[in-house]
Amino acid sequence: MVVAVRTVALLSDTHGVLPVLEAVLAEPDVRAADLVVVTGDLVSGPMPVETLDALTALGDRGLLVRGNADREVVEVARGGRCEHPESVFAAEVLRPDQVELLAGLPHPAVRSLEGFGDVLFCHGSPRDDDEVVLVDTRLERWAEAFADVPEAVRTVCCGHTHMPFVRLVDRRLVVNPGSIGMPYGRVGGAWALLTGGQVSLRHTEIDVDAVCERIVAESAYPDARAWVDEYVRGEHSDAVALTVFGPRDGR
Repeated sequence: MVVAVRTVALLSDTHGVLPVLEAVLAEPDVRAADLVVVTGDLVSGPMPVETLDALTALGDRGLLVRGNADREVVEVARGGRCEHPESVFAAEVLRPDQVELLAGLPHPAVRSLEGFGDVLFCHGSPRDDDEVVLVDTRLERWAEAFADVPEAVRTVCCGHTHMPFVRLVDRRLVVNPGSIGMPYGRVGGAWALLTGGQVSLRHTEIDVDAVCERIVAESAYPDARAWVDEYVRGEHSDAVALTVFGPRDGR
């Protein structure tokens, strides 16, 4: 029998950015949450080893869901190819036990949460870890993405697009907490809190200069300076991201 939890801290897309993850995990409401769920793309970024160690340190209080980048890392580590340098780097530096952990991550995952019932956690969509669904995606596309989701599941939590939103889709609640490691639109750590049947989008402020300097000092990622300037400093706005991602949702 699965026992319902009362509070979930929902994170996504940490992308190997340890300092921002640490700041979010230190938030009082995250520390107090019964369950911390991270909906994928955990390690593809500048500090993959340390980031995955921080996440697994949550123990039974953590639920890690596979993202498309996590799948890519495993494929590269096992001899495959990938066009994303963040995933290639992660595959090169992760320990064998960490690669095996990524290989065994679920997608999707369902947990029971008081006030919500069964909640489905995924990365892109329930059917595909790389599918793009956006706040303004048409209802027909959402219906296709949810075709195999049990009727009893009335809340779906996703990630992948790095932009936070909460919306109804034909009476089903959809939550995207945004990104910890590669935010589009607002610098810092985006996450969400689910408790008592209510959802609140949260944001953790960071000292962006200090975070960037720490990553550059501690990471072996090639040209880490350029990477943090682009992604940690939030070079890409939500408007730009929506324009780029829009054609991928079937509109």
